[in-house]
Amino acid sequence: MTITFQRVGLAPAFVDYATGWELQRRTHEGVAAGRGGPTVLLLEHAAVYTAGKRTEPEDLPADGTPVIDVDRGGKLTWHGPGQLVGYPIVQLRDPAAIRDYVDRLEEALIRVVAGYGIAGTRVKGRSGVWIEGDGDRRDRKIAAIGIRVDHGTTMHGFALNCSNDLAPYLQIVPCGIADADVTTISAETGRTVDPADVIGRVEAELAALLAPAVRTPTAVPEGATP
Repeated sequence: MTITFQRVGLAPAFVDYATGWELQRRTHEGVAAGRGGPTVLLLEHAAVYTAGKRTEPEDLPADGTPVIDVDRGGKLTWHGPGQLVGYPIVQLRDPAAIRDYVDRLEEALIRVVAGYGIAGTRVKGRSGVWIEGDGDRRDRKIAAIGIRVDHGTTMHGFALNCSNDLAPYLQIVPCGIADADVTTISAETGRTVDPADVIGRVEAELAALLAPAVRTPTAVPEGATP
């Protein structure tokens, strides 16, 4: 199964969240109805906070910054320049195998950061990709994942911290986790690594790891609801 990758907007062409959401919604509608093949949208957003379904009032920005409610799982997070956001929109072979799908996203990102000498890992009970603490430093998250599966078709996805400013995370409880930190590829390597530098690696890993979980789109009869 061939997956199409669309590079929607990278610096300096940051994508407004509302614009990205509308593109994601239209793409999902087409894929779910069998009118399009598996697609991954890749972009950098203009700075924004988004709140998943499990966001609590205490998670919100301390400075009153506006937050956009979204229909994905997870809690509050930040998107913005220097962070590569990916929205895989694919029909799953097994719509119930959501954990397997998330594992594949995590593994792809673990492999990407490994290419920069970073030992990414999973933390039990917490989604995303992490770097384990070493005594002097706490566990720190380098990639966040929040998804939704609707009509057997995925939407939302992941955010890989490349060279983004970490200051916005100081205003919130990122992903509702107060006992860990957030980091970037650049912070871990000591050199600037932008989304444009990693996007090719991300595409290659996703193409290899997602293909076995994706099924050939099935067209919905005209007039039927997907």
